[in-house]
Amino acid sequence: MAKDLTFVVKTIADTVLKNEAYFSELDGVVGDGDFGYSIARGFEKVLENWDSFDQSTPSGILKGVAMTITSAVGGVSGVIWGTAFLRSAIALGPKTEITKDDVIAMFKGAIEGIKKRGNCELGDKTYLDTLVPTVEVMEKAFAEGKSTIEVLELATAEAKEKAEATRGMIAKRGRAAYTGERSIGTLDAGSVATAVLFEAVTEAWKQE
Repeated sequence: MAKDLTFVVKTIADTVLKNEAYFSELDGVVGDGDFGYSIARGFEKVLENWDSFDQSTPSGILKGVAMTITSAVGGVSGVIWGTAFLRSAIALGPKTEITKDDVIAMFKGAIEGIKKRGNCELGDKTYLDTLVPTVEVMEKAFAEGKSTIEVLELATAEAKEKAEATRGMIAKRGRAAYTGERSIGTLDAGSVATAVLFEAVTEAWKQE
């Protein structure tokens, strides 16, 4: 399963780099427009430094990713993404194998980290509005005994739907919050990025 984790994280990194301009364009509508650039630089460093990470356990890899992103990305994005990966690592602990329950625990750890460091909750038009319901769908699907591909497909569909739903919300965090009601009708860049990443991992998994 450590191999699977490597596959997923590298797919995320590649996808972020491919969508750098798109993510920044989304963020530029009501934000400061540097979201795509910032996280792309972080994952660029992740790929560059990959061999230096402690790969004896999955959590070692995640901690390496967390530290790299935190040091390479300034501002809120670095803190949020770094915290998400670090909390995922903490949820895993010293385990060498990752179960389906561990996957959910990792996501829940990341969610709690984002809530705390981002000072945000559901309804604030942030990553959480896509990530939380998507993880709930995954947990339910795993409990029903669905295959990994089925779970990923359901997660992708949910993430896309919830990312689109941010269009009708008022931004309450970040630079976009200063635009007030003008943020209604715009998509939350973090939520869209979350959906794009779920879809990329799903498609890559199918091809493996």
